[in-house]
Amino acid sequence: MPLTPDQLAAGATLQVTGGERAAAITSTWRAALADVAACVRPLPGAPSGALTEGGPYPGCWLESTGSISTEVLARFAPGVARATHLLLAHGARADGLLPYKVTDDGAAHAQIQRVTPLARSVWEHYLRTGSTAADRDAVYLREMYEALAADDAWVAAHRDTRGTGGVEAFCTYDTGHDASPRFWHVPDTCPDGDPARFDAGNPRLPFVAPDLTAEAYARRAYLARAAEALGEDPRPWRAAASDSRAALDRLWDVADAAWYDLDTTGEPVRLRSDVLLRVLACEVGDDALFDDLLRRHLMSPQGFLSPAGFTSVALDDPRFDRDATRNSWGGPVNFLALLRAPRAFEAHGRTVELARALRGAFDALLRTDRFPQTLDPWTGDAGYGSGYSPAALFFLDAVERFFGVLELPDGGVRCTGLSTADPGRWPGVESLTYERSTRTGLWSQTVADGRVTVTRDGTPWLAFPVGWRVELAPSGEVVAVAGVAGRPVRGTLTLPDGGRADLTLAPDQRELRA
Repeated sequence: MPLTPDQLAAGATLQVTGGERAAAITSTWRAALADVAACVRPLPGAPSGALTEGGPYPGCWLESTGSISTEVLARFAPGVARATHLLLAHGARADGLLPYKVTDDGAAHAQIQRVTPLARSVWEHYLRTGSTAADRDAVYLREMYEALAADDAWVAAHRDTRGTGGVEAFCTYDTGHDASPRFWHVPDTCPDGDPARFDAGNPRLPFVAPDLTAEAYARRAYLARAAEALGEDPRPWRAAASDSRAALDRLWDVADAAWYDLDTTGEPVRLRSDVLLRVLACEVGDDALFDDLLRRHLMSPQGFLSPAGFTSVALDDPRFDRDATRNSWGGPVNFLALLRAPRAFEAHGRTVELARALRGAFDALLRTDRFPQTLDPWTGDAGYGSGYSPAALFFLDAVERFFGVLELPDGGVRCTGLSTADPGRWPGVESLTYERSTRTGLWSQTVADGRVTVTRDGTPWLAFPVGWRVELAPSGEVVAVAGVAGRPVRGTLTLPDGGRADLTLAPDQRELRA
């Protein structure tokens, strides 16, 4: 095995004291480490090991494994995240198209299947390789940049046949939306496995796709950052990103407050699905738009908020199908969507709502003995598959995000004293201690008796009440304090120099520190 659970957890330790609930959190965390470690194995082009999807998917997928999953994995095993990115780059065709997957059979290119922009995952890993531009891995960035630029050129040349500036879906598998009503009466695959062709006999194809177009927007925005870091002109990428954003705007339905596919007849494909969350996770929209979509769709029980998390089709749609026993994006909660969700919510300071939405899925993993792809939206019962790395990475991310220490790509740190497993709410949990080794030191956080205490390299650093998050710069200086509880929390922040600040923080209220 290229990676053991102990190696994966070398920079992190979790200790939970109490009763049955505490034991479940600890055992699930350890099981998640083991699951992810088991999903790291050699593939053609990555003899030392790359991350695989796991479960029924014996390979690395561009839309998930190589992108959003590596964004979490990079905090635990940066070398494996790097190898996984390079695996995809090395699997590109001569004409530039990146593989949609790499398995033991090699790289496959039958569809473009992408959701999370790989360019963002690459950029954030690059930031993690050093504290300044001078000591970061420019060789890695250059190789990935050139591969991504060639892929962008292929997509622009072959997936905008209607000249809209958007990116077109030619088949179901282009977006990975298996069993979704979005693609009823549309072929699953491209003809003869050729990603440059669609079924010309289908009167509705191709679709101008919001999620594919949003991915192009974000990809180009991050390629602009990479270009600038490499000494190249970022302006062409910024202009291209602006074009993608304009194309996405033309897919917006004002009355429904949703982005819809546009078929070749000019008709929108009116299905409220996780396309909404996919677009938002590509950093599209301002706070006002996000707040409106939060209220109308994401946090609505008639929209996407089920007891087990976000559904893949709106709950009030007559086509909604809760069957979680198969690979389906037609209704069930999918862990891949939950893994992507923080990128949308955290960008708009909506941690309270994120914690509320993800709590059911977190709790569901405490009750099962496996990491599935899907959950029953009503009961949270484990559905299709097992050994699925996005589910295990979801759990590891949630621990750090809600009651642990999370290192940001730039070296900053977030210490959060609230979780979907808040000891103030769940009997049987007395304390939670999370220790995390980062580029800026060894951080240890304990949540107990309504208080959070943090040390840095063994030195007392912070203390604050449960229900707050403290954000720190790479230097360890406090940058901001935010309320992450569902109610106002009043308390005192004790600073590294012994200073104190008395605050009352409402849900999602964020106060900058001078």
